[in-house]
Amino acid sequence: MLVAARSRLLFAGLAVFWLASGAVSVMAQVSPAEIVNPDLKAAEAQYFPQLKQIGDSITRTKFPFHFSLSRFVGLDPAKQAEADSRGLEFVKFHDRIVLKVTGNYNAAYNAGRLTQNERASRVFHEVVIPMVQLVSNQIPRDADCDAIGFEISYHSRTSSGNYDYEGKEILVVVLEKGDAFAFSQAAGDSDRQEILDRSEVYVNGAEYGLSLSGPDPQIVERLGRSSAHRATDIPPAQASGHPNPDHLINSKLLFGKSTVYPADVRVSDASSPAHSAATTPESNNSAASETATQGDADKLQALYQPQLDSLVRDGAARFHFVDYAPPSFVLIQKRIALQITFRNPEPFDTETTSIYKRAARSFDLFLAPQIKNLLEEIPAKAEFAFFDFTILNQLAAKPHASSEAAEFVIPFKALREFAGAEITNQQIIDQSVVLVNGVRIALNLQLVE
Repeated sequence: MLVAARSRLLFAGLAVFWLASGAVSVMAQVSPAEIVNPDLKAAEAQYFPQLKQIGDSITRTKFPFHFSLSRFVGLDPAKQAEADSRGLEFVKFHDRIVLKVTGNYNAAYNAGRLTQNERASRVFHEVVIPMVQLVSNQIPRDADCDAIGFEISYHSRTSSGNYDYEGKEILVVVLEKGDAFAFSQAAGDSDRQEILDRSEVYVNGAEYGLSLSGPDPQIVERLGRSSAHRATDIPPAQASGHPNPDHLINSKLLFGKSTVYPADVRVSDASSPAHSAATTPESNNSAASETATQGDADKLQALYQPQLDSLVRDGAARFHFVDYAPPSFVLIQKRIALQITFRNPEPFDTETTSIYKRAARSFDLFLAPQIKNLLEEIPAKAEFAFFDFTILNQLAAKPHASSEAAEFVIPFKALREFAGAEITNQQIIDQSVVLVNGVRIALNLQLVE
């Protein structure tokens, strides 16, 4: 889910482990030989020794909770030791060369006590600030890159009534190179906030106004950030600089498409019709259910790009598409999904609604009425398994407004049946995966109303 949309990568090499003095060291950087893009390959080769030093420094640093570099974000702690640990590399992002640092932070924050902004702020203070210092100490000021980015996955725990679940959130921060060095010298949060306000920040793939003080985020539109670095029409494979990028799991709008959903969600109410051991819904389209690669998704994207472009042209006004993340084919559990992001024009009052009620109304009152017309615009012959709909809801919270992402991963066949009035709204929800800010929830539409 740094969701995004939303440059993705594929490498065949394995992480290298070795034993020395009774301790295990891990290679934290990608080998230049594995990189296709000549600019990225040159940067990786030129600064390879510094990347090794940065990796060693991060490994030796004691964070409040365990942190591990990784090419995959959102991994369970039990799976991190065997995962590809090369979390340092140069990537192409928004037509810039970015040195990115990616990893998993094993902190589980209580969502009932800390707001999303407070959770992201803690991760920023506990992980990002120390790593900005480590990177700036090793990389020269005139390094041949444009920006330095950080993508950190952490956990959020929520208990509500009969439900007890733990999901992942992803914080992404991209600092211009000059700002990164200035940030490392900042005297306090006021100076850091000034730099942060003009930098790119995302939480779960949505652009975010991270506030380093207080419970609520800042309103992004008031920060005056340049739109020059927002998502472009660069095809995903070109943007990454790699030919077949299906294994880097990053947030939707940054260094890659999110292809992993919470696999360790614990829902205590097993009688709920939405409860399922599977993380993603089963598709009834046999052709689309076969194991796919990112190359397959890219081919589908290229084949139907003219139709998708046509859909985008009137999508903002007709369907309320966001302008920075056009519809695109992505991978979800090795099957292809069409990912579409909307902005709900109707705000919610957090004092009178819960995450369940907002998710239910997002589906019933915003998404459901559009499904039939939307399907008429989708390539009829395209074979893919799911739709991945993300609805960005505006929350009229005091003292500052914020946003919330409701995500619905729905089988293609079920969506057609719903559009044809063959199944009810609850039946389609029962066949789907519903997430709020990256946390999977069980949703009974009538019950929450």
